[in-house]
Amino acid sequence: MKKNLLLIVIIFSLSVIGYSYGASSGGANDGAKKTNYDKGAYIIKKAKKYEKKGKIKKATIQYEKALKYLIKSNKEKPNQPDTLNYLGFASRKLGNFEVAEKYYLEGLKIKPNHKGINEYLGELYIKTNRVELAKQRLEVLKGCACEEYSELKELIDNN
Repeated sequence: MKKNLLLIVIIFSLSVIGYSYGASSGGANDGAKKTNYDKGAYIIKKAKKYEKKGKIKKATIQYEKALKYLIKSNKEKPNQPDTLNYLGFASRKLGNFEVAEKYYLEGLKIKPNHKGINEYLGELYIKTNRVELAKQRLEVLKGCACEEYSELKELIDNN
């Protein structure tokens, strides 16, 4: 009797695990396949978390990985401001300031009021001792009442 009960519990547990796995694992109803941009953006967010925890080596590895996906994304669909923003962000985090600035400026040509690009370009300008240029980015964000404005303003004020 105990063996039968144990067997029933095991079978039930396995069926629940199998159902849960099947319901959440890339089935036909999950929608579209993740794009290279989606993968890169996800990895950037993961890298930021590592960075906040002081795990710089892990963050760096993630930024390098994200950059590969974002470069592919930019080749597939060029001139997307969000992609250019993350390309600039990952490049900046990896210390490639000239490359990062190029991506940010490309993105601003397409979408001059892009909040993320303006904030991150401002951060790059602060990092490279060009505070007056950072203030210009802040001026673009001035009316947005957004976290990008307040974060860049705080960096400028503390510089």
